[in-house]
Amino acid sequence: MAEKYQDLGFAKLDTDRKERTGFAEVVFCQGKDDSFLTQIFKNLFEQNGEVLGTRAAPEQAELLRQTFPDIVYDKVSRIIKLEKPNKERIGKIAVCTAGTADISVAEEAAQTAEFFGGNVLRIYDVGVSGIHRLLSKTEELNSANCVVAVAGMEGALASVVGGLVSVPVIAVPTSVGYGASFNGLSALLTMLNSCSNGISVVNIDNGFGAGYLATQINRLAVNGSTKGK
Repeated sequence: MAEKYQDLGFAKLDTDRKERTGFAEVVFCQGKDDSFLTQIFKNLFEQNGEVLGTRAAPEQAELLRQTFPDIVYDKVSRIIKLEKPNKERIGKIAVCTAGTADISVAEEAAQTAEFFGGNVLRIYDVGVSGIHRLLSKTEELNSANCVVAVAGMEGALASVVGGLVSVPVIAVPTSVGYGASFNGLSALLTMLNSCSNGISVVNIDNGFGAGYLATQINRLAVNGSTKGK
């Protein structure tokens, strides 16, 4: 069987991934050698005409900008991307946070979903300590095909959202919080033990995983397929 990957020695680029899954390979930038990162971006861009990278440091963005002057870097989400212009976006994904400190993870989710062709509605700082803020957005949340709920501390936001909406909820625990939050473990356990139905949970601070899953749900709702159009 023909190899469906490109062997660079230090990396094997999955050239068949978009055909199999509907999503081209994404680059996890953190910890990668400069020369490896540049070559991976170059090859993926040549293959797909666009590239998405996550967990990129500002120094890595400056490095890649030397080769790709049009590259876009967002320091909040640490997303770095070369994106096709005038991309069509479909459906609607709501991304909400308990607090402003959770926005970096939420933006990783939101920008991942946008890169893969979804419309994203951002509803930030609607945590349970002022629950009227969330309740005022119930209609908007229900207008989406799914909701990403991002929260640290005790992570209660996902349970409350799950009890308010008729669409799937993707819960994202964050490492935001004081000592007994155990760097997000408290929020993770709260979300896993939620009594609200229709909630799935990704790993601590995994905005990318949430954005990816939300895109699959959104595509199913619009097209009946996770591979998009």
